[in-house]
Amino acid sequence: MVTDAYGPLPRFPDGFLWGVSTSAHQIEGAADLREPSVWDVFTAEPGRVKDGSTAAVACDHFHRYPEDVALLADLGVDAYRFSVSWPRVNSPGGLDFYDRLVDALCEAGVQPVPTLFHWDLPAGLDWLDRDTAYRFADHVSAVADRLGDRVPRWITLNEPAEHTLLGHALGTHAPGKALLFDALPAAHHQLLAHGLAVRALRAAGVTNIGVANSHSPVEPASADPADVEAAVFYDLLLNRLFADPILLGQYPDGTAALMPEGAEDDLRIIAEPLDWYGINYYAPARVGAPQEEPTEFGGVALPAELPFSLREFEGVPVTDFGWPVVPEALTGLLTGLRDRYGDRLPPLVITENGCSYEGLDDQDRIAYLDGHVRAVHAALAEGVDVRGYFVWSLLDNFEWAEGYARRFGLVDVDFATLRRTPKASYRWYRELLRAQRG
Repeated sequence: MVTDAYGPLPRFPDGFLWGVSTSAHQIEGAADLREPSVWDVFTAEPGRVKDGSTAAVACDHFHRYPEDVALLADLGVDAYRFSVSWPRVNSPGGLDFYDRLVDALCEAGVQPVPTLFHWDLPAGLDWLDRDTAYRFADHVSAVADRLGDRVPRWITLNEPAEHTLLGHALGTHAPGKALLFDALPAAHHQLLAHGLAVRALRAAGVTNIGVANSHSPVEPASADPADVEAAVFYDLLLNRLFADPILLGQYPDGTAALMPEGAEDDLRIIAEPLDWYGINYYAPARVGAPQEEPTEFGGVALPAELPFSLREFEGVPVTDFGWPVVPEALTGLLTGLRDRYGDRLPPLVITENGCSYEGLDDQDRIAYLDGHVRAVHAALAEGVDVRGYFVWSLLDNFEWAEGYARRFGLVDVDFATLRRTPKASYRWYRELLRAQRG
């Protein structure tokens, strides 16, 4: 047993992968050394980001990556999940940066785990266009050819659900399209891109491939049939619409009819076998029938046309972002995925889990992470095959439409000076990792 302020922590199996995650657009900066992305176009429009900021500099990880790799080495993680900026790869010398980063990680004894798309689509491309999926496969091939000899684990896409819902259905993220259900072709083309990416990686001789899908356990606001129906629909939209095609090779409950013509013919590509399946988890969802008063998703008001509303959890703490803290919901999510997909579910890795809190003495973050690490172990005890856990995030960063107003990092970043300062949660995680290794 490992003991911390919240009592004994159970030991995880030998070989369990411990890591932290980031994404390129949120930390790299050096925007003048790459092509623009849809996020650069989006944040240049007044009113799109709450504090009016951009990620032109962000944490300046592009220039300061040796300092950040040193933080990773001191933290003692097994692996570092970062993303490869497609616009940077398209620019002269762009892959040279990832060469240097991967070499530095390997020298520090930290496994590089690149995500090949984390929302920063090159400006001029559009997920509503089927050809973008094939352009993505070309990007993947270029990255794999350059880095494949040193990278032991790969992720195709990050959170296509949020990228579709927030970026294409609601318009609150880049590219800022408010298409509601007409956004579904963007979902299909991202899924097709995932399948083509798996094929491209395999063709490059790469193994150990996964995806990072967001998942949230959903409960109805009441036993009222209208609330139950709304919760079933929300679960389908957020969870099954992206997992079923990848894991089962089919769209759920008639949604194939809403996809572009010929979509069903693509399912064989989308369902290319994976070596593992990544889960980004933050909070559960409580869902009811539509209400007259608007509710929010990810801090934004939901249109009244949607057939559901999001309700508050009563009697539970919330993060600074207002998200409910319910660690046991992660155990339920993991066992529920095991029960839903059975032997079609590959081994699982928690590719993101974290929370937004202010302050260097971030005891609330420690409590959140402690509870969720225990929740993962509880799922292991119930027979779920979980192989790893990544904290979001290493650094405070540019939090998309929230700008710099949210703090998810284990390391504080002063965005005026770019000085890095490890928080209490960084030290807690370091001690946890040391104790897990005996």
